[in-house]
Amino acid sequence: MIQLPFTQTELPAQKHIALVAHDHCKQHLLDWAKRHRAQLAEHSLVATGTTGKLLRETLELEVIAMLSGPLGGDQQLGAWIAERKIDMLVFFWDPFEPQPHDPDIKALLRVAAVWNIPVACNEASADFLISSPLLSQAHPHRIPDYAHYLGKR
Repeated sequence: MIQLPFTQTELPAQKHIALVAHDHCKQHLLDWAKRHRAQLAEHSLVATGTTGKLLRETLELEVIAMLSGPLGGDQQLGAWIAERKIDMLVFFWDPFEPQPHDPDIKALLRVAAVWNIPVACNEASADFLISSPLLSQAHPHRIPDYAHYLGKR
């Protein structure tokens, strides 16, 4: 087991927010995003394929769209999290519907936990994150010190 030391860094005031929704949850995410359009407009938005297209049309905001989740979009978002290009994840997932790409979903949630970014997995937790005063201010947080690990190899 790799035991990485940690280092202190900072989430910026303007966040890069990833938005993801399973098929049965897309309308819930769109409704939520419409209610919070003003807050979301202050940040950079990225999403998986179809969700990104729908958000762009609904919000009339710029949304970077990755591939569709089953085609690798979840993995693309995970890579961006590891590269520290995403600061927050809002992922409305369907706990009742098995997904063919469940391993990718688990990996996305795992990498978000590893890199210590805020994650909302439902509307209630997303409401808490979007209404937090920390959303629009810089915030110190702890991340793995991967550079330290590489230096010891």
